[in-house]
Formats: sequence, structure tokens, C-alpha cells
Amino acid sequence: MNSYDNAFLATVMDQLIDAVCVVDVQGRFVFVSAAGEAIFGYTLEEMRGRRMIELVHPDDRTRTLNAVVEIVAGTHRPNFENRYVRKDGSVVHIMWTAQWSAEHEVRVAVARDVTEHRRAENLRAAIYAISEAANDSSDLELMFERIHEIVGSLLPTSGFFVAMLDGQTGLLDFTYHADVSRPAPPPQTLHESLLSARVVRLGEPVLLRPEDRLDGPAASAIDIGAGTVDWLGVPLRGRDGVTGALVVQNQQGEPRYTQADLELLQFVSVQIASAIERKKWEALLQHSAQHDALTALPNRALLLDRLQKALSRSRRDGSHLAVLYIDLDRFKQINDLYGHAAGDLLLQETARRLQAAVRESDTVGRMGGDEFLVLLGDMPWPNHATVVAEKILAALIEPYDLDGREASISPSIGWASAPVHGNDHRQLIRLADEAMYTAKRAGGQRVRESGSRA
Repeated sequence: MNSYDNAFLATVMDQLIDAVCVVDVQGRFVFVSAAGEAIFGYTLEEMRGRRMIELVHPDDRTRTLNAVVEIVAGTHRPNFENRYVRKDGSVVHIMWTAQWSAEHEVRVAVARDVTEHRRAENLRAAIYAISEAANDSSDLELMFERIHEIVGSLLPTSGFFVAMLDGQTGLLDFTYHADVSRPAPPPQTLHESLLSARVVRLGEPVLLRPEDRLDGPAASAIDIGAGTVDWLGVPLRGRDGVTGALVVQNQQGEPRYTQADLELLQFVSVQIASAIERKKWEALLQHSAQHDALTALPNRALLLDRLQKALSRSRRDGSHLAVLYIDLDRFKQINDLYGHAAGDLLLQETARRLQAAVRESDTVGRMGGDEFLVLLGDMPWPNHATVVAEKILAALIEPYDLDGREASISPSIGWASAPVHGNDHRQLIRLADEAMYTAKRAGGQRVRESGSRA
């Protein structure tokens, strides 16, 4: 058998794709094959004599040292994986096979770079987790937090934003904002000083690196962290076009955002935009199920639900509430004289006047036809219901402009309160309804409390 000198064996090992490393009893590199330079990012000269543990990722050092103890004790450790920090600050995943040589008092190990394999594996898991979070979360804020956590496991994210465009005001609002360097900007118009606005306005991704120059108003962008920043934003697209922007930023210097990171963020943006669209449709469907289509007021089902909850609070804290039942006198004559379209206009205007006559905390709803119900919660004084009912009466008898034609109408109003007249929601509505008919039989255009005579 031929014998080979150490130099020749070193030359052979330098041809290997995996790195061969020899570490002495003090934990210092004494030999690293040529592949080590590509894996660790240091020159071979920089690695020789350096303590191995200094290059290990801080979070993996304890586990690595425990493995070293086992290896020195004679345990062969194949397929041990940990992370190292390269010279440029990036993290590399390494699969080790290591063994202790008692004769030479060194550890001999083979290192394989499995970073891309681990990244692909983590990416698949993250994509699944992102899809799951987007589909399962019933709360957008919780969904943003979860997706931020997942994306943060793949990319450096010293900042993670979701900016949404308000279709009514035209303002860009930071619905979710997590940034270590500054608070969320206030709602902004789509002008040049906001990089997120540029993403929305152009409908295209924006990747900004520290060496990139910003000219004009964009030079003072207020949604970018101070100092050295990598900034990456992608548009959120809904059914009606671009509805916002998803942004990540990195103030740690290295690693830098890449085209692969941009593609990942675009996938995430599709999931987020889809979830937001779904929540909007769910909210629209729920609103339709609980509100009157003509007046947009709460319908009978929602009124009953709110009344039951208000009665529970009333029993708990000893407060008083009242139910006002309102019917429009001679409404059928308006329909017969001017047509149903005019009648619809009158009902819509009645709804607006009723809402203007009560507090924001009160509820105005439509029971059906020309009948409305008002729930007055937590009444400040005993005769509050009478005062409000008289205010409503005065508001409703004012003339109506029905598409250029003037019309007048009056209401009959009956009311009942809890706990004076009862504590059951159906009973209160029935008593208020009966009081309303008492007012109507007396000629209408008046208010009656339950139990009072015309």
C-alpha cells in the first residue's frame, strides 16, 4: 500500500465540497480544508488558531458545547446541526459529522452547508403557516401579528408595516405598525414623502438599499427608520385594485434583502389582501343581515339583541332604559299620492331625523313598514324618555322635501321603561306598541307613556 504525506492528503481534502475541520483540545481550529472558506466566509488563515465556539450562533452555543462534551467522551455524533455566523454577518446552517481522536487529542469533523436546504424547508413551512394564519384568523390584528412573527423567522424585520388605503378619505393609514426605531406615522395622503404611498400609487414593489439615493420629497420619507436601512415594500391588491402596502425594513446592515425576499413578500401580500377582502365581505354580509336595506338602520333582529343586552346591563347596574315605538300617521296616503319612491325617501329622511334626535349611545332601528323603535339606554333622569320623544315629534312634523315635492307627516309615539314597566324585552316592546296605538287613537301627533290614557 502506498503511503501519502500530509501535504498530499490535505490536497485531496481540499477537493471535497464539504469542509474537513480539525479542532484541538482547547477548541481551536488547527486545520480547515479549502471548502471551509466558502462555508464560513473566513480565509483559512483567519480560522486557524481561532476558537470554534466564537463562530457559532449565540443561540446554539450551549447545545454545541454539550455535543462537544459527548464527542470527547467517545460518542460519535453524525448529523449534528447548528448555525454559524459568517464573517459578513449572515447565518449558515451546518450539518456535522464529528469524532474524537484520543491518540492525537483532536476532534475531526466534516461540515456540510445545508443552508439552502433548511431555507427551502423553512420557507415551505412558513408559506403553509402564513396561508393558515390568513385563512383561520378571525381578527386582522392577530393575523398581522402572526404573519409578522412568521416573516420575521425568515427575514430580518426591525420594521414590519401594513398600510391600508381608506377608500373614502383617500388617506393611507398604518393599520399594523411594528418598528423598533419610531412610532407609526399618522394617516397620510399619497404624496412623495411616504415610501409606502409610492408603492400604493405605482402599484409596484419598491426595494431601497442604503446606497440608493432618494431625491426630492422622498428624501425625507417618514415611514423609513433612521440610519442604515434596507426597505422593501410590495402592494396589496384587492378586487378594486391596490388597497395598501406591506413593508419590511432591516436596520441591522447584513443580510441584505434579495429578489427571493421580494418574491416571498409578494406571496405574503396576496394572502393578506385575500384575508382583508374576506373580512370586508364577511362584515358586509353581517351588516346586511342585521340592518334594514332601505334606511341602513338596525333591523328587528339586531334591535332585539341590543335590547336584551341593555336590559342585562340595566339589571346589573340598576340603571333605567326606555323603548320608544314610533309609527308615522297616514303614511299610506304619501305612498298613494306621491308613489312608493317618494315614500322611500320619506322613510330615509325619517331615519336621519331620528338619529339626529338621540345620543350616539342610543339605538334607532326600523321594525318594518313605517314603524321605528328607539332604545334609550342608561337614562340620566326619570323623564328623559318624554323629553326625547317630544324632541322626536318636533323633528318629524317638519315638512319633507320628496324630490322637489313638499310633504308633511306626523308620528304617534308610545314608550315604556325598565324597570318601571317591566324587565322583559318582549313585554317592553308590546307595552310601548300599545302606548303608540293609544296615541294614534287619540288623533296621532302625540306621545303616550305605557299605562297612560288618551
